[in-house]
Amino acid sequence: MIPYSRQTVTREDIDAVVRVLQSDFLTQGPAVPKFEKSVQDYCGADFAVATCNATAALHCACLALGVGEGDTVWVSAISFVASANCARYCGAHIQFVDINPRTGNLSPDVLEQELKQAARQGRIPRVLIVVHLAGQSCDMQAISLLCRRYGVAIIEDACHALGGRYQGLPIGGCQFGDIAVFSFHPVKPVTTGEGGMLVTNNRNLADKARLYASHGITKEPNRWQNRSKARENPGWYYEQQVLGFNYRMSDIHAALGYSQLKRLDKQVQSRHELARYYDGRFASGNCFSTKNCVPLDRLEQCDSSFHLYVVRFDSEKARNRVFDELRKAGYGVNLHYIPIPEQPYYQRMNTEMNAGTRPCPGAKQYSDTALSLPLFQGMAEHHQDRVVRLIEHTMANL
Repeated sequence: MIPYSRQTVTREDIDAVVRVLQSDFLTQGPAVPKFEKSVQDYCGADFAVATCNATAALHCACLALGVGEGDTVWVSAISFVASANCARYCGAHIQFVDINPRTGNLSPDVLEQELKQAARQGRIPRVLIVVHLAGQSCDMQAISLLCRRYGVAIIEDACHALGGRYQGLPIGGCQFGDIAVFSFHPVKPVTTGEGGMLVTNNRNLADKARLYASHGITKEPNRWQNRSKARENPGWYYEQQVLGFNYRMSDIHAALGYSQLKRLDKQVQSRHELARYYDGRFASGNCFSTKNCVPLDRLEQCDSSFHLYVVRFDSEKARNRVFDELRKAGYGVNLHYIPIPEQPYYQRMNTEMNAGTRPCPGAKQYSDTALSLPLFQGMAEHHQDRVVRLIEHTMANL
């Protein structure tokens, strides 16, 4: 089976991991802060906090922003469930914001109308979680202006988007949001096996996130609350100040990530070349010319990381038929994603809270017609050619 994405691991990556295995620190050593510093420098952010996975980073981001019982957090309707679960872990109620089905990203127009209505009803959310789907940034300038007007904090779920750019700047620099979160799952351009990281330009948010990620414990003297006891017990003193979690990344994972990050620009360039090849093949064939199968719209101010190459069909029937034929031929196409509000858990949550289900027609249209095609560094052109031919053949015989 040719997957929709896969990791690339080099001899250099393996050597980096082996060096850590042969060192004194498998965890809580120097490799993690080294990796954190490399990511924050790449993005142009001031602070970074590594975690065991991106879900943990999203949870810590919510906690750092003070999300708790009684709060409402708004989330893009199209994403992996972790984008919403992270706020539920804090006890918040979730409301979903519809997307533009042509991009898969949250719609600023819908957001504006939702905020106006929420202001009239006195129920402005505490946090908005936006998702940079497939590696393309949302229209963060428009979204940021709206959130600032209404006093809403922003978490950028940039799990697909490391290596992408918005208005010429790296995604994750937090020019428009409070916190951004990355994933290092094997299907991402940089992998640590499992791992995540949050970046921010706010020291207070970074300190809180780091505290929550390590049992709520600090060993930093300038943050201790019981200063007198600390002076009596130098060297070994520590304080648990909040109920935290064991969300730390190990040095083994960090070493792999640091090694991989050196090649991120080449990885993204390779994905751009693959995407352009798909574009060219589709444009010269029968699918795009009849408008039955088109790629996601790309915003002029965005340079996608192309974590995913997504196409949209003119009907659910066509998408499902192409999915089946490509899977039969050994190509691991996939759907990213089923709308989160359609998940049974969130349907029950709305029923239990007597909140009702807010319609998200854009998310429904996207989910019914979208398909992620195989795209990864090292993918051979003949596989891309075959994917396109299979789509053309299937569409011609519907």
